[in-house]
Amino acid sequence: MEILTGDSITTCLSPSVHDLICNLGFELKEICDINSIVTHNGEVRWKALTDRVRYEELGRNLDYRRSVRQLGPVCETIHLHISSLTRAQFEIQYSPWYQWTAYPELFLEIRDALESSQPAAISLGVMKLASCLERALGDVFLLVGKECPFLLRDLLASAELAQVFGHAVMDVLKVFIGSPCGLNLRNVLWHGFASPQDIPPKYCSAMLLLTAGLGQLLKSYLHHTKVTLAHRPFVTLTNLEDVIVFPGVTYEVLSALETVMTKSNFLLKIMLPYWEMAVSKFKSHRFADCTMLLLSQLEAGLRRMFAAVNKCPHRLLTAESTILYTTFDEILAKHMSDGSINQLPCFLGEPAMEFLWDFLNYQEGPRIRDRLSHGEINICEFPQEAASQLLTFSLVLLLRFTEEGTLSELKEEAAIQLLVSLAEGYRSRCHPAFQLQKQIGRKF
Repeated sequence: MEILTGDSITTCLSPSVHDLICNLGFELKEICDINSIVTHNGEVRWKALTDRVRYEELGRNLDYRRSVRQLGPVCETIHLHISSLTRAQFEIQYSPWYQWTAYPELFLEIRDALESSQPAAISLGVMKLASCLERALGDVFLLVGKECPFLLRDLLASAELAQVFGHAVMDVLKVFIGSPCGLNLRNVLWHGFASPQDIPPKYCSAMLLLTAGLGQLLKSYLHHTKVTLAHRPFVTLTNLEDVIVFPGVTYEVLSALETVMTKSNFLLKIMLPYWEMAVSKFKSHRFADCTMLLLSQLEAGLRRMFAAVNKCPHRLLTAESTILYTTFDEILAKHMSDGSINQLPCFLGEPAMEFLWDFLNYQEGPRIRDRLSHGEINICEFPQEAASQLLTFSLVLLLRFTEEGTLSELKEEAAIQLLVSLAEGYRSRCHPAFQLQKQIGRKF
């Protein structure tokens, strides 16, 4: 579709954000001694990290750019260290320090992703690490506080976590994942801004070590306070059965998706590895992984469409830290931030908008993105049905933005036409009015 152009785009990070993530931490060529960062038995020497954090001249406000620059060589040394360990050595040295999280086995998977050197796998690893870490930090917060903040940046800025880990340690975390002024790894990945090539592997390695170091500090805190860490139970997806409209994913659907993703104008070619990995993860029954990748890439594609139909091409990129990023909240809203009408709902059509609202936004719906990104779901037990619906919806959307005549035979297949028909006939099942109707029906 001609409204979506610009396949020459090489990054969706704004120049300043791209420079911060991809260049700034590589400027210093200093060689660090790993023994100054980690002891021989895997204990993190936090001073080697906290001493690198820089602050503005007046007050205690973080100077994020200088901090990223100073931490760069330390991250490089950590990455070389982790890369030098065998899987068994890594497990012996660090696995005990991941037990404080609700998903300790995840960190071995992330280590394996680093070894694979597949950029898309490393990006997925950072996404999963960030959500798992957020959930674990929320559990720690509740040792001291009563109501856990919903947003990660508020959680990291809390006095409660500073009481457990110390202000200096929390400032290190803020540089990596806690502020749009820093590396902001969680948000640039979960919101679909970062391509696989945009995330330096050394930051993934650094996050692995930081999480182990937090486990060590927590052990000391629990020992001194004589309290026990309890994990909040995982949540289940509500009303998932209401939004199941497509039949189960077949080999034909997966094959069609693999074909159409290389032809559709919906996605940027720099993001293609994520789509390929999403299909691969579905085939290997890693349904949460598949869904995480699809959610971030649907957001990236819809943001591209949003920027085109609303004639605001600059919104395709991550904004600077002083401006709100364009995320699902605004992409799916009726009005733009300036009060004008958002043209995307009219362009995309009511059925597609209602599907997205049901899956992502309505309080009575499964709210998959919120729950996955904040670590609220047990990803080992993530339902296949949820991944299937999102995968099929993605296929229909990609087909819609494939040039007429391209893949014409595929579009004419009866199975594909059925999926398109089901998508075009979708009506909201999680809107409050529908839920009220359902409740009344149950009573009579």
